[in-house]
Amino acid sequence: MSRTALRICPLCEATCGLTLTIEGTRVTHARGDRDDVFSRGFICPKGASFGALDSDPDRLRTPLVRRDGELREATWEEAFDAVAAGIRPVVERHGPNSVGVVLGNPNVHTMAGALYPPVLLAGLGTRSVFTASTVDQMPKHVSSGLLFGDANAIPVPDLDHTDHLLLIGANPLESNGSLCTAADFPGKLKALKARGGRLVVIDPRRTRTAGLADRHIAIRPGTDALLLAAMARVLFDEDLVAPTPHVQDVEELSDALREFTPEAVAEACDVEAGVIRALARDLAAAPTAAVYGRIGSCTVAHGTLASWLVDVLNILTGNLDRPGGALFPQAATDKTPRPAGPGRGFALGRWHSRVSRHPEAKGELPLSALAEEIDTATEEGEPVRALIAVAANPVLSAPDGDRLDKALASLDFMVSVDPYLNETSRHAHVVLPPPPPSQSPHHDFAFNTLAVRNQVRYTRPAVPLEPGRMAETEILARLILAVTGMAGADPGAVDEMVIGQTLGKAVREPHSPVHGRDPQELAAALTGDTGPERRLDMMLRLGPYGDGFGARPDGLGLDKLLAHPHGIDLGPLAARLPQPLKTRSGKVELLPEPIAADLPRLRAALADRPGGLVLVGRRHLRSNNSWMHNVPALTGGSNRCTLHLHPEDAERLGVEDGAAVRVKGAGGEVTAPAEVTDAIRPGVVSLPHGWGHNRPGTRLSHASTDPGVNVNQLLDGRLLDPLSGNAVLNAVPVEVTPATAPEGASMTEKLTALT
Repeated sequence: MSRTALRICPLCEATCGLTLTIEGTRVTHARGDRDDVFSRGFICPKGASFGALDSDPDRLRTPLVRRDGELREATWEEAFDAVAAGIRPVVERHGPNSVGVVLGNPNVHTMAGALYPPVLLAGLGTRSVFTASTVDQMPKHVSSGLLFGDANAIPVPDLDHTDHLLLIGANPLESNGSLCTAADFPGKLKALKARGGRLVVIDPRRTRTAGLADRHIAIRPGTDALLLAAMARVLFDEDLVAPTPHVQDVEELSDALREFTPEAVAEACDVEAGVIRALARDLAAAPTAAVYGRIGSCTVAHGTLASWLVDVLNILTGNLDRPGGALFPQAATDKTPRPAGPGRGFALGRWHSRVSRHPEAKGELPLSALAEEIDTATEEGEPVRALIAVAANPVLSAPDGDRLDKALASLDFMVSVDPYLNETSRHAHVVLPPPPPSQSPHHDFAFNTLAVRNQVRYTRPAVPLEPGRMAETEILARLILAVTGMAGADPGAVDEMVIGQTLGKAVREPHSPVHGRDPQELAAALTGDTGPERRLDMMLRLGPYGDGFGARPDGLGLDKLLAHPHGIDLGPLAARLPQPLKTRSGKVELLPEPIAADLPRLRAALADRPGGLVLVGRRHLRSNNSWMHNVPALTGGSNRCTLHLHPEDAERLGVEDGAAVRVKGAGGEVTAPAEVTDAIRPGVVSLPHGWGHNRPGTRLSHASTDPGVNVNQLLDGRLLDPLSGNAVLNAVPVEVTPATAPEGASMTEKLTALT
């Protein structure tokens, strides 16, 4: 007999509500939950394939421990004993920084990934921390930290109310949105146009999103910051500046941007000066407007400056922190709002990487530096000798995967928390597999802080945990105990420790709703069947909409949330400044010193006239980085690893559609089928991210049948945005030539050479 259960989709940032059909313990169908307060029934192909991903036969079911050079099935007790025996001696002999931690993108899509890695890092005390953020979004965190004093204070466009939306380097019809959580992003863009609003897209590719736009500007890749700076210059020159309140350094900014006129940047951007002026004027003239930039404007040489200038334009036009502009969401699990006033500010470079001396940003080192931190000896500090990888596959997601592949093989010890034996986890000495999504609870801690409407939702596991499985929350709690010398202790002690510390701090804070109360009494009042649920209850009750443990009887807590299985709508985004600001001045600091110090590098780019081809990435609606290529329903069709190039470039190079081409960059070369299309501007080629499933020792049976190529192998890891440490993945020079097989090769050898 079948039944239905609700589940928030964990497969992208849209966080849509799903209704699952379950036969026994197997998810057989997924559809959109029409009563979900946020997504209202919207679903994309990833969500519709929830059951296939959930029951993928290649998902690991038991831990693996390396014995005599081979990974073999083991008990959970044996696995955690092996972790303790492998990590603790490295820490004790070489210090905590000799243990690296890599956190992958899926961490932010699970409750466990949100709640436990901070405890893991604090327990280890390591500074060797690397995450997917430095191949994706770190420039936005850094620019927000410098502007607002908080790296996580990221304003999002008010999609439901804006009159004018300018997107740069963003393709939400394929990505479903990023750093802007919006279920049915395509529907919201269509609604914008239906109410008379205007959509402008700046992108070197004519993406599906660009096809919907009123105006598409095919900019030269990597020049986003120049174009945005020139738009800001127009606002100053034409007296169109009406800045948001609580802002300082407006005049200083005008002086700093004086050289970036439309005429000065036009040739570098390949956008006419008149077009740039029109973009700025239209933005200023709109009743409300928002500028939104994403990965295309982040993963470039001036990614932090471009991210900063996105908010500069919102600020100068008065559209930051007003309905219809760009607003700061307020999540239900945010900390208790503190009174407005000066804060501690945001600092960069509090420590540096050992080899190349890259400054930390937001407590992280560049993922591009992981290989050299393992394989390079220096006089300063110990190399990374052991690694903990949680939901991470940097062999595919970081530059120069071949070098990292070799470096991982040289580690003294490695543990990977991953449901698959993939290109990275195959090197581990211990693999700890979490259960499928249907067997896990879900609340979006991170994405609700970026949502275009304030709301709160929580779903318990749709399917009971299978015998022999271990909850991901328990896996990470036991991992924390194993690496901090407390292997075998009660994993519930981790949650109780966090609860005790959090409540102990809350009762000492004058602005807290529980100020002066007994933390033990508060802990005893928490509800929930598990430690993670008790922590969620605590965060809800202490948060901006919470009941304050009885101080606000109508407020939120876990019991109230459970009584609303489709979620609770908390209303549209609203103006919040100056409360979110944590700068030392208590204001938006429009021209922070690190930004001002980086502007000469942008001025030098005015003279850049790159020749040859440059590479950009692309995303697919049915994919999320390297996660989903093992699900047959999500591969094929348009989700293929091909090289897009313009017909003019194809003719010049002698390349035919479908023919194999060799692409060479500073980090190596790959061979892929050509896809000739006028949807990309001349001089630009595009390969998708997340492919390259052809390494031995993995268990990805479907992905390996059509492995594609790893676009990041074209990079050598040396190109970084200096402020954020983010890898430069776009606007990278490459050479493209027709691929030819070796003379005298057999048919099998020819096919191998071309693939």
